[in-house]
Amino acid sequence: YLKISKLALAFAIIHSKPPGRSCKEYTEHLAKTVSEQDIGWRSKVEALEAEVLRLRQELLLNKICPRFCLENGASAETLLDQECINPMSYSSQLEDSGCDVSNDYAFDSLGILSGFHQSEHNVSTSKHWLERVPPLNLCCTNKEESLTAPVQFLQHLLEIRKLSEGGILQADFTKLENDSFTMCNSVSQLLDGLTVFYNSPKFPVSNLLTEAVCVLISLITDTKLSNHVLKKCFKKLEEFKKNLIQIILRNSGVNRFQALHAVSQMLVLLGRNNILRNSLISLLLSEIRQFAEQLLQAYQIQAMYDITQYENIFPLCMILEQLLQNETEECNGSSSDHDREEKVEFLKNLDQIILHLSDEFPLFTLYLWRVSVLLNAAQIQ
Repeated sequence: YLKISKLALAFAIIHSKPPGRSCKEYTEHLAKTVSEQDIGWRSKVEALEAEVLRLRQELLLNKICPRFCLENGASAETLLDQECINPMSYSSQLEDSGCDVSNDYAFDSLGILSGFHQSEHNVSTSKHWLERVPPLNLCCTNKEESLTAPVQFLQHLLEIRKLSEGGILQADFTKLENDSFTMCNSVSQLLDGLTVFYNSPKFPVSNLLTEAVCVLISLITDTKLSNHVLKKCFKKLEEFKKNLIQIILRNSGVNRFQALHAVSQMLVLLGRNNILRNSLISLLLSEIRQFAEQLLQAYQIQAMYDITQYENIFPLCMILEQLLQNETEECNGSSSDHDREEKVEFLKNLDQIILHLSDEFPLFTLYLWRVSVLLNAAQIQ
């Protein structure tokens, strides 16, 4: 049937081609015309899907907290005036120096640390948060603008959570259980947008991206909302962590260190959630163990090794060390069986690796030893 269809199409093109134009030229012209129409329809479909998601987000927020469901019938503006809640402010952003991130303010190169800590004390909100979310520009000119919708929705969700906790609003978060689509798509859009940025970061970072990071971290560390997010979006968060790790390992740019530091701090912030931290530790242990084994094999046969990947493994070692320190301090003992297996696998041949590589790669083996000390301390506890 397919062969007959192709043959019929060929005859139709031959019979309908205008004079003075070859069949090949006419076929290419038709293909280009159809392709342009397809692109136009695809953009319209994407715009409509974005509008549908925005409406679903608004509907879900209204189900969780109806606009006028306030105690004593007071208006939202009056109650918010009484609270005197200030919007979140952001730290100044540093220009990309290309190399030096050793100072104490390196984390602020993304404006994330100070913004996030301040967001823990101040609820980012507005008097008009209960009003209709304004329609988005559906023809986004860049990937950053695609973050606007999920950031707005998740911000409103966090605002409702804070205000309901303070007794200002009545909210029913069980409604989140009945609408996994909206939550999953919103978090997925947020993670995809952040992944695009971390793949090719531009400094200084815009407030929208800084805000997106703060919203994500607030979401996964919130005692009530984090359970809903992890239940529905755990696989997407795992994919996001794996992508960030690969971004660190594969980055070969000359002035890459500020970008690597930004990705590293994002992973550390994700580790604030115990469940995500356990799986992140497992991923890091696996990557570092595989690299150490490959490095040992290359050293034993005097083969070449990837010096860029060797340099990039150190941020992973530092992330792992910090996460293990946090785990040891908390002493929650919540590691899964899979995590324990990965830790045992990591420690199994570690002494031999350190022994053989210590002369040639002293800094790397020092990090391996420090990680092993933290792992053993955690096992003893």
